[in-house]
Amino acid sequence: MTQKKIAACIFLKDGRAVTDFSGKTFLTETSPVILAEEYDHAGADELVIFDLSEGDEEHEKALNMIRAIQRRVDIPIMGCGNVNRVEDVKKLLYAGCQKAVLNFSKESNIALTEEVSKRFGKNKIGISIDKPQEYMQNNELIAEYTSELLLLPGAAGLMKSPLSSEVVLCDFEKEVGELLPELSDILIDGIMGKPVAEPAELFLRVKQEAKKMGISVNTFESPLKWEDMKLNEDGLLPVVVQDHKNLEVLMVAYMNQEAFEETLVTGRMTYYSRSRQELWTKGLTSGHFQYVKKLMIDCDNDTLLAQVAQTGAACHTGNRSCFYRTLVEKESPHVNPLKVLEEVYGVIEDRKLHPKEGSYTNYLFEKGIDKILKKVGEECTEIVIAAKNPNPEEIKYEIADFLYHCMVLMAEKGVTWEDITEELAHRR
Repeated sequence: MTQKKIAACIFLKDGRAVTDFSGKTFLTETSPVILAEEYDHAGADELVIFDLSEGDEEHEKALNMIRAIQRRVDIPIMGCGNVNRVEDVKKLLYAGCQKAVLNFSKESNIALTEEVSKRFGKNKIGISIDKPQEYMQNNELIAEYTSELLLLPGAAGLMKSPLSSEVVLCDFEKEVGELLPELSDILIDGIMGKPVAEPAELFLRVKQEAKKMGISVNTFESPLKWEDMKLNEDGLLPVVVQDHKNLEVLMVAYMNQEAFEETLVTGRMTYYSRSRQELWTKGLTSGHFQYVKKLMIDCDNDTLLAQVAQTGAACHTGNRSCFYRTLVEKESPHVNPLKVLEEVYGVIEDRKLHPKEGSYTNYLFEKGIDKILKKVGEECTEIVIAAKNPNPEEIKYEIADFLYHCMVLMAEKGVTWEDITEELAHRR
């Protein structure tokens, strides 16, 4: 059975989240970036961002906001609004949107559909429909060149007949929970209600209701029952907690059955406090919540490994990890590629902030962007030449040179390896 999705939306106006298309009332004082992250943590399957900006300057601000949101969330983003040219679709996709949405109430957007679909791929193009005729007059175009349809309130009558694209029913006057009965319709693939200022657990709770109604949705479900796990002498299960992005070990805690089940329902790591003899949701008092990304069990079924999105510090001391003290250590070179690249980048950044006499890196920074670009170009050419040599040692050397000069360029432009890896991760 295909899983149905529950989407969240943000109306973006002048860098702020607003309540509706009018853009007159701010939804919250919270930054749209933080709000988007909260939607992600609350269990939304997709985020639709409506750009209501006016003028090029405000539109550029909106694109920068979308870029910032993309770096903070793991769910797919759809970008809507201010699409007038092929270039506008490109900008939304380059800003991190999985799909760009064409507004079919604009004839110019309809005219763009085939071109942008052929250029960027059908799976990158969605449309919004607000009147039944917008679909009826273009249904063949929609079927061939688009992959998702946002069905706005004015076009709700289309639900009576099969539609060619994945359909998300939108009603910005209703809470997402009020739309839940519509999700049982075989023709509807998803729902989206009005924006919510404080979404904590909202979408996961709605999904629990959907499950009770027999609707297939994406929730945290364990194929292993609690009684199949091997508990310690206190009847508890140890949990090792990792950051889901860099795999840093953050802490160790324990769960009882109630804590385990609460974690699955809320998506927030919940433990059993041995000292207080009570349930303990991490972050409930500090605000440093841990949001579930993945739960794994070891070979003996007696230890959980939780990969989480950590808000703030995991340790009560204020340290990111509880494991911040080294007892013994043997010096050894890093072999983790990202660690090596981050360390070299750190040295380059330090040279930029604290120039060192005789440093080649400082020489490049002093000469400026044109010199740095010239060296990057030269190193590209050296790679091409080295690739023609049967000896692999030469190309390793040249690629290392190229990466070094790329990192100098990155530091000059304020781009980090985290930015690069996140961009690559979202292209998979």
